[in-house]
Amino acid sequence: MHDYSRRGLLKATAAAGAGAVVLPGIAAAEAPGASAATEGAEGAKCKPAKLTGRIVRPDDPGYASASLGWDEYFAHYPLVIVFAQNTQDVVNALTWARQNDVALRVRSGRHSLEGWSNVDNGLVIDVSELKSVHIDTASRIATVGAGLSQLEAVTTLAKKDLAVTTGTEGSVGLSGATLGGGFGFLTRYLGMACDSLVGAEVVVASGAECAKVVKADLSHNSDLLWALRGAGNGNFGIVTSLTYKAAPLKSVTYVQATWEGIDDLHGVFDAWQSTAPIADNRLGTQVEIHRNQILLFAVLAEGTPEEANELLAPILSVGDPQVSVQVGNWGDIYAGFQVPTADEAGNWKFFSQFTRKPFPKKAISLIASFMQDAPTDDSNFFTQAFGGVVRKSPRGGTAFPHRDALFYSEPGAGWGPRTGKPGVCDPLTPQAQAWIAEFSQALRPYVNGAYVNVPNIGMQDWETAYWGSNFDRLREIKAKYDPRNVFQYEQSIPPAFC
Repeated sequence: MHDYSRRGLLKATAAAGAGAVVLPGIAAAEAPGASAATEGAEGAKCKPAKLTGRIVRPDDPGYASASLGWDEYFAHYPLVIVFAQNTQDVVNALTWARQNDVALRVRSGRHSLEGWSNVDNGLVIDVSELKSVHIDTASRIATVGAGLSQLEAVTTLAKKDLAVTTGTEGSVGLSGATLGGGFGFLTRYLGMACDSLVGAEVVVASGAECAKVVKADLSHNSDLLWALRGAGNGNFGIVTSLTYKAAPLKSVTYVQATWEGIDDLHGVFDAWQSTAPIADNRLGTQVEIHRNQILLFAVLAEGTPEEANELLAPILSVGDPQVSVQVGNWGDIYAGFQVPTADEAGNWKFFSQFTRKPFPKKAISLIASFMQDAPTDDSNFFTQAFGGVVRKSPRGGTAFPHRDALFYSEPGAGWGPRTGKPGVCDPLTPQAQAWIAEFSQALRPYVNGAYVNVPNIGMQDWETAYWGSNFDRLREIKAKYDPRNVFQYEQSIPPAFC
């Protein structure tokens, strides 16, 4: 059994080096503008496109690893994978797919939790190698390639004492996380990840078989920027770069508390839900419950250990937790609590949900009951406090609808070792899948809504669960930028006239 969670582990970290605006070891390709892309009027034909970039096909030695996602439960076998090296590679790939009537999917960090960033017999356009970074420290504007991971983004910005909100797991793609909303330890302090997004470069379908590049910001295609702020990845086009307005952040205090066993769950959870969503906006907290321990993680932006202990006192006074505290640069802290992918379970299933009222005792007892019967030590019930700045929308608004939530929660089942092979049948699969489905169903009276970045294929009313009253507007924007529904998957947004 590991003594760390799926999301966090406190350990010693190496000191960061001097600030840099370009990631070391990464050649930043200059992305062509819209004039360099193939333009096509409605019904117009384009020149026959050729695939460019780093291309992987089934006969290539690296195909197995190139087609594998983070969640090894899912198996897909694409016809070809294009690892784009610049924006023109994306334009060429999209045009090629349309001209050859080949289904396509968009992929960045490989963390699509229902396996939807991959497709059998189709084209996967992978932007994970678009790693350019440019930071204007005076204006705090950062423009980054869509291939950056959250870890790369956090550590690079932190070298300049800057930050934007990201999720907690460093291997997740920054692009996918942001486009679905994006929340983590800095959410209550800085808002959602998408709140800091002020611009994007997007490759969209054009005409009958073409592709073109468009810019989305508050002055150009502002409706598309609104949609990109929370609608999820792969709905309107292929984002190749993102521009953020970063915030200054020099230091954080990181606290981890561990309660052995779950006897203190009622006291810990009730104290957390009563205080964390209304605490000082600088404080971001997560609680993670396993079958044999309770974990509290907290980050206090620009705060001291004394302030953190005072803010967390109602929770830490329950039982006798083991508490550790670390102070440092946000990039160092973030890198320090990452768990190597090799140490994580190979198969995962999650259910996402939001809560607008505190859980009653009955709900907390229900969590305790299910966690006692969890199929593995990795399986968990995770929560993230909302409130604070997240309740305010940025200029231009966003498609993310769950700003009034008290907290987010997520039952998760993790089972089986990593094998490096997709779809390997693990004997625990039936038990794990039944446990997570029954757990999620039992919580329904206490939760509502769902998070598009943690989708569920079995959800009936997914349109309103993910986007609430914003769904109709998203369909209208879809009809404007992708009227032929080129970008589609199991729970993608359909055009308004479909």
